[in-house]
Amino acid sequence: MTKRGIVVAIDGPAGAGKSTVAKAVAKRLRYVHIDTGAMYRALTFKLLQAGVDISVEERVEQAIADYRIDMMAEGDTFRVLVNDEDVTGHLRDAAVTAAVATVSGYRAVRELLFTEQRRLARQGGVVMDGRDIGTVVFPQAEVKIFLTAQLEERARRRQIELADRGILRDRTNIVQEIAARDEADRRRPVSPLVQAPDAVLIDTTALSLDAVIERVLALCQSRMPE
Repeated sequence: MTKRGIVVAIDGPAGAGKSTVAKAVAKRLRYVHIDTGAMYRALTFKLLQAGVDISVEERVEQAIADYRIDMMAEGDTFRVLVNDEDVTGHLRDAAVTAAVATVSGYRAVRELLFTEQRRLARQGGVVMDGRDIGTVVFPQAEVKIFLTAQLEERARRRQIELADRGILRDRTNIVQEIAARDEADRRRPVSPLVQAPDAVLIDTTALSLDAVIERVLALCQSRMPE
């Protein structure tokens, strides 16, 4: 009989390295990585593309009633489609980054994506990262981790990530953007960013990526069914 895989929930603030760690852990476990942030970014891109005034919650709610979001498996990860349009390549657009905190704060948006995220994780064998996975989306996850790092370090990593993509940004501006996103996530009335009481806190400020991955893998192995 094949053992059922567990659900690994990795939450944390912007720039903490959640997706990088989650993707690596999923690959090592031969699990599927689900980047829930990508799903919010996909909807945000589609709304902007359609010219929807995202500052008005009612207009966003009306627009997404006609949206269908799908995750298309590609190796150990997914591509994101909205109404059959692959929008994966637009997820890191500057306009999307600037708007996603507003869009993701709306109840209708979160409820739409909660349903899909729970469906994807229902059979287990997934590593899911976001900001409310262990608290709201999948509170019964076998492994819950809250990944964080000091603000300056998160900004440094984001600056390097952008530079690797040919985008040169001033560190001070990145610090301000991440701090603003942190505040928006913590103050969001729907599913705010908080550490689940039973989540393991990992501060990655002084840790290498490999060290973080190994620590998460050790936690996963300790929760695997016999």
